[in-house]
Amino acid sequence: MSYTALYRKWRPDRFEDVKGQDHIVTTLRNQVKTGRIGHAYLFCGTRGTGKTTLAKIYAKAVNCEHTVEGSPCGECPSCKAIASGASMNVVEIDAASNNGVDNIREIREEVAYSPAEGKYKVYIIDEAHMLSAGAFNALLKTLEEPPSYVIFILATTEVHKIPVTILSRCQRYDFKRIKVDTITERLHELMEAEGIEADEKAIRYIAKTADGAMRDALSLLDQCTAFYFGQKLTYENVLEVLGAVDTGIYSDLLRCLMARNIPDALKLLEDAVLQGRDLKQFVSEFTWYLRNLMLIKATEDVDDLLDISAENQQLLLEEAEIIDQNTLMRYIRIFSELSDNMRYAVQKRVLFEMAIVKICRPETETDVQSLQERIRVLEEKLENGEFRVAAGPQNTPAEEEDYEPPVMPKALTEDIKKIVSNWTGILRQMPPGCATMMKTAKLTAKEDDKLLIVVADSMLCNYLNKDMQRAQIADSLAKAIGKEVDFDVIALEEGKTFNREFVDLSKMIQMEVETEA
Repeated sequence: MSYTALYRKWRPDRFEDVKGQDHIVTTLRNQVKTGRIGHAYLFCGTRGTGKTTLAKIYAKAVNCEHTVEGSPCGECPSCKAIASGASMNVVEIDAASNNGVDNIREIREEVAYSPAEGKYKVYIIDEAHMLSAGAFNALLKTLEEPPSYVIFILATTEVHKIPVTILSRCQRYDFKRIKVDTITERLHELMEAEGIEADEKAIRYIAKTADGAMRDALSLLDQCTAFYFGQKLTYENVLEVLGAVDTGIYSDLLRCLMARNIPDALKLLEDAVLQGRDLKQFVSEFTWYLRNLMLIKATEDVDDLLDISAENQQLLLEEAEIIDQNTLMRYIRIFSELSDNMRYAVQKRVLFEMAIVKICRPETETDVQSLQERIRVLEEKLENGEFRVAAGPQNTPAEEEDYEPPVMPKALTEDIKKIVSNWTGILRQMPPGCATMMKTAKLTAKEDDKLLIVVADSMLCNYLNKDMQRAQIADSLAKAIGKEVDFDVIALEEGKTFNREFVDLSKMIQMEVETEA
């Protein structure tokens, strides 16, 4: 006798056996018990969540001669005929390969004939979104007013492709992704029935990898047990078969990225490649790991959002303390883009390596998040004392003679003095993004009483001169002194220093205050 895949062998044949869709099961059972049978249903949801299975159980239930609390008995001739596929009352159509107008016209001709035995003729149209526009139009009238003995059940994974004219004629049921605990419990039942021994951690990992699809979970379990046939299924075995990695490597990779340690990060990637790990899955799971970190930093009550062990949650809590929220969101953005780019890429490893370098070298990017990361790194170095004064070229006597000190403004207006003396408070009043960019700026003035805001980076200068940022700066200055201020944002030319080119107003104002005191 040929082998039957687990997802086919253990497909539920009663409502009680369907897991994770209690809201739908209860409704359908009540309809059968009360005789309030609808004429058209739309089952929509992700793959492997039980749409076709429930459609077949419902077809059995409405034709069963001895229902038990709305569920088919499985013993009467009608139930046995439907289960074996011999019943003429249940017609299953694959819309992916039968999506033309002619196929629907055949159905319209067939519904004119009442069932030879049983109460209802049930048409199950799988992947209904694949029907052509003409086929949908041909189905409309029949779907709206079918004979009393006909039931249509449309199943689809892409409900947005179903015309609204069809949607309005059907009772819609949305199938949810099945929880990891529910899938784990079901897999334990099947493993016990099959006589296969497995670790709890291994079963739970399979359930998590299935991403809410019971059929995927059974297929993965089938794959793992076939590889290690006759042996106990361990967590390490599952990782090897599925080409996955242990969660410990995600922690190691994150710490390498935070330390901007490119060699060690690339070594971790090389180890994963040599072990035959799937890089697309690696990126997807690492992004999910970062997502869990983000949620832990964002809120304290995350028990319902994180499906991880207490041990792993404690590790995440420790790492959440040492990583900045903006840095974390930048990592998630880069790895999300990497996951999309990997889909059709031939050299997936090269893309991964580029992402590592991009994260560890924020100067390679020009977006705002990378600019914020560069500023954060500089501030961190300053706080830790990790900086040194670069040895510049020695000035010759001739160069000293050519040097002209910056011209002192003839007189500073009270408005500019007020801005300079209150600059720290003005920065606090600015929006966070703009204030972060302005932290390293210095103030000087022109002879025409125009305030100059000098920054050391031309890229930062271009960013601050955009309309939105200029408006934010102008608004903050106006609030500080009660009137509009004429200002410019300029960048210091490469190779020049601020003190040799401009007068530092903060030092002038400080001197005047001390003199008056």
